[in-house]
Amino acid sequence: MKRPIIAGNWKMNNNKEETKALIKEIAPLVKDASCEVVVCVPFTSIETARKAARGTNIQLGAQNVHWANNGAFTGEISASMLTELKVKYVIVGHSERRQYFGETDETVNKRAKAALKAGMKVIICVGETLEEREAGKTAEVVMRQTEIALKDITKQELKRVVIAYEPVWAIGTGRTATPEDADDTIKFIRKVVRKYYGRSSGQSIRIQYGGSMKPSNVKELMAMPQIDGGLIGGASLKAEDFAKIVNYDK
Repeated sequence: MKRPIIAGNWKMNNNKEETKALIKEIAPLVKDASCEVVVCVPFTSIETARKAARGTNIQLGAQNVHWANNGAFTGEISASMLTELKVKYVIVGHSERRQYFGETDETVNKRAKAALKAGMKVIICVGETLEEREAGKTAEVVMRQTEIALKDITKQELKRVVIAYEPVWAIGTGRTATPEDADDTIKFIRKVVRKYYGRSSGQSIRIQYGGSMKPSNVKELMAMPQIDGGLIGGASLKAEDFAKIVNYDK
């Protein structure tokens, strides 16, 4: 059985003191979770988060990584810098990176490969905009994004890949795809993975839903057969809300 994964994406929130306080608040609330628990914090809070999470079941994640190990890339962070800080997970290709910072399918692939080469686990985000959805292009978009993101990633490396389906139109808007719609799209993503890696890999890869999962809808979403967890934005900044999502099966 796959172990579900709930990951909090804190985005550009929380200084070091706030990070320490929030992790200390979350930890006792999720200590008996049956799912894997991850918090992806800002770069400046990674060391603080690592110390605060020591001895808990909370795993540490970053929100981005560069594809080069070093060099003239002002403002970027390499995979070796993250692994030195004991980072286990890294998000690549989040819609906000694509929308605001020029991320492309090709750079998502390069970042993912660098993180995997360094031994980390990767959460690769894919998803369509409202315009693409209304044009009936959801399958076309997520297929392209998935295919390019996974280019030259080996079957062995795929075991350390999580895909997050995040319909862009549902992020931070309060709108959510119906559980059935989310499940159908994730089922399609599995089909794409299966095409390149075989039936077993398509079934075993964990695929999260990343479109405004919150305490009020988590049970319904997690009841869907294809959904293996959530990539949580705003709700991960409130200890009680995040804990309710993590403990969806309690």
